[in-house]
Amino acid sequence: MKPFPGIGLGLDVHRFGGPGPLRLGGVEVDHHTGLIGHSDADVLLHAIADGVLGASGLGDLGDHFPPTEERWRGVSSVELLGRVVEMVSRAGLSVRGVDATVVAQEPRLQPYRLAMVDAVARALGCPPEIVSVKLKTSDGLGLTGRGEGVVALAVVSVAPAGPTNAP
Repeated sequence: MKPFPGIGLGLDVHRFGGPGPLRLGGVEVDHHTGLIGHSDADVLLHAIADGVLGASGLGDLGDHFPPTEERWRGVSSVELLGRVVEMVSRAGLSVRGVDATVVAQEPRLQPYRLAMVDAVARALGCPPEIVSVKLKTSDGLGLTGRGEGVVALAVVSVAPAGPTNAP
């Protein structure tokens, strides 16, 4: 097996103004607008996917799903993450932990947090116990504070595939 980092950091940012619906972590969130992006612009799943790819030494989302390719226009980020998991599995690895943070001044996301954890775990094919999703505002500062968009960060660990994804 080729060497791999084992830990990856993912980051994604999208502006509000898309046709909607707003999707975060594979969950539809009640909001008056969606995020602008080539796919469904789910910043949380994009950050997690980039973290998984980075931890596995497999590049990033843009390498595998470039926005210049029309076939990825409007695609579900759940599908993209599923494809990433397949790539990682073919490399003999599996996700062992995810710690993600969503930064948004609006909408209020707390009511959706547990659904996001469950949706992320399903998309990754891992137990929800190894997925953490935290929600933050930026106290009115920057692009998120002005309500212009959403930022997500994720730290992901991978290890050689074994009989379980439990830590």
